[in-house]
Order: sequence, then C-alpha cells, then structure tokens
Amino acid sequence: MTQGALDGLLVADFSRVLAGPLCTQTLGDLGADVVKVERPGAGDDTRTWGPPFVEQGATYYLGLNRNKRSIALDLADPDDARLARRLADRADVVVESFRPGTIERLGLGYDAVSQANPRVVYCSISAFGSGEQAARLPGYDLLLQAMSGLMSVTGEPEGRPLKVGAALIDMICGLYATTGVLAALQARERTGRGQRVEVSLMDSALAGLLNQASAHLMAGVVPGRLGNRHPSIAPYETFRAADGDFAVAVGNDAIFKRLCALIGRPELGHDERFATNAARLENREELGAILEGSFHREPAAEWVQRLSAAGVPAGPINDIGEAFAFAAALGLDPVWEVDGVRGVRSPVKLSETPAAARRRPPALSEHDGELRAWLDG
Repeated sequence: MTQGALDGLLVADFSRVLAGPLCTQTLGDLGADVVKVERPGAGDDTRTWGPPFVEQGATYYLGLNRNKRSIALDLADPDDARLARRLADRADVVVESFRPGTIERLGLGYDAVSQANPRVVYCSISAFGSGEQAARLPGYDLLLQAMSGLMSVTGEPEGRPLKVGAALIDMICGLYATTGVLAALQARERTGRGQRVEVSLMDSALAGLLNQASAHLMAGVVPGRLGNRHPSIAPYETFRAADGDFAVAVGNDAIFKRLCALIGRPELGHDERFATNAARLENREELGAILEGSFHREPAAEWVQRLSAAGVPAGPINDIGEAFAFAAALGLDPVWEVDGVRGVRSPVKLSETPAAARRRPPALSEHDGELRAWLDG
C-alpha cells in the first residue's frame, strides 16, 4: 500500500466523543499511527450512543474511530498513568479534550509533556476555552448550537429555533483542530520544536457563522431565521413543485434572466422589482409567489433537469441514502469498507500519498497487549 502523507507520525489520542476523535481519525486516514486511550470497562462515550448498533458496535463510534489502536488506561492508577506518560513522551502529536485543568492534574498537561518531549504538537480541544469560568460549562454540540447563535438563524421565521441535523459545531471544531495540528507540524520542520494548539467549540461555532457573523460585526445586523432562504441572495431557497420541494440557487443577475426565460416570463429579468439582487431581496415575497406559481405545474425532477440544462443551479432534496447513491453515480466513490465496517471515505484526495482505511475501528482495549509491551519496553 502507498505510504500516507503522515506515515511515521505517532498520535496519542486522549480525546473522546466527536471533535477530537474526528481530528485523530483524519490524521489516521492520512497515515499516522493513532493510539486511542480509553477508560477501562467503558471506553469512549460514543460506544454506547445508539441505536443503531451493528455487530461491531454503535455506528456513532464506528464512524469516528477507524485507523486507530485502542488501549484502556486508568489515568488515576499510577502504573497506567506511567504508561500514558510514556506514550505522550514518544508521540509526535497529543490530542486531548478533557475539561480545562483536568489533564494537568493527571500529570499529562502541555507543560509537563513538552518538557520531556519538546517536539510534541499538543492539541487541546475544549468547549469554551481554558478560562476559569469556561471550565465549568458543559460542552455538547446542542448547547453550542444554542449558545453560539446558530440556532437563532436556523428554522422558519415564525417557528422555534432549530439545531442543524448533524453535530456541525463538533465537526467544524475537529477540522480546525486538524488544521492547527498540521500547521504546527509544518512549523516544527523549521524550528525543531513543537507547540500547543488550542481550539474550542465556541470559537469554531463563531467562525462557522461566516457571512452571518460578518454581517453583525461590520454592519451591526442581528440576523434572524429565514427558513431555507438566504439573507443576502434571492432567489436562493427551496420551492414547491407539483410533487414536492427542490432547491434553486440564483447567484447573479445573468442566472436570474435565464431562470425567467425558462419559466416563460423573460420580462421579469428586466422588471425593476427583480432586475438586481438587491431589488429581488426587497421584493422576495412577491418574487417567490410568482416562481412557485410556475413551479407547481411540473414535478420537481423535471424542473431540476430543465433548470440545470439551462445553466440555472438546481437540485433535488435527497435523503441520506439518495445522497450516497448520487455521489456514487458521479464517480465520487464515497464509501470505505474495512473488515466489514463501512464508513464515509475521506474527502481529502492526494495524488501521491492518498488517504486510506487501513484499520477498522478498534474494540475497547483491543491492542492492550501489544501497546503495553511496547510502552514498557
């Protein structure tokens, strides 16, 4: 098998649940040797997060922990703590997601580890940072979606605030953590020294607000919920066809004119109410009623085909199964399978050092024997 880009790097994974395990799984996909440290008898919380369960365990856990070896260590036990410290001292990368202050009390904080291992890249993932007040706050994705403002812009205008249907903030945080680790590894190539990488769910959530955040910071806007509409582009939303909804994304005036011609209303492209994006935003209710009046005459699939052929971005609203089938039909090959465990293929495609699924997600303490022998050696 072709070597991965991070082949030869050792990652000590003291994290759990989602953001940290996503970061370390990504590093493992890219070739790193990831050792997952878990609580004896219990392991990562996500091992029990189900249904659904399959023969190998909870699908939640299985989706985040391929390309890792598992060792169970009680960090309050002196012998196990010694092995954990040996692992950290040998590692190129340490990733931890304990509440602030906890890992230091266990003797595995950055200052202690970097003193013995000055080349270590040490990544700390927290909910709200390392401040004294932040340490007392619980860090679950639902709470971060609520507290970061994301829920305030998600849902129908007159409805209740809603969370996104996936653990989006944990995922963003895990990817920012991966970026930080890779940047620190590159810096180590120049300086010979590692450094600490700190990423919080709250910082990641605010960064993930993107255009909504910049509208507030630069223009003083406090955005609200718009359903499937966009705060700055129109029409950029879902519409009801004869048999269901589909999505249309009109990014500029030229696309809008093509849309108007396709529905048999070319004059709308020159109507002062709709000729520019700013005008369309101001008159979006009227425009939406006109468009839906046309769209309701044909099935959604027919509109998607006709709009796409005319250069108007449009797409169906797929369920998860349909989404994977669509990706496969495009040739994206979106699924990896290793030892009977199926997962989403890494979206990172490298031409010379490709990512790979080398190991199925480990059972709890599956590699205790080999790892304890190595750490004691």
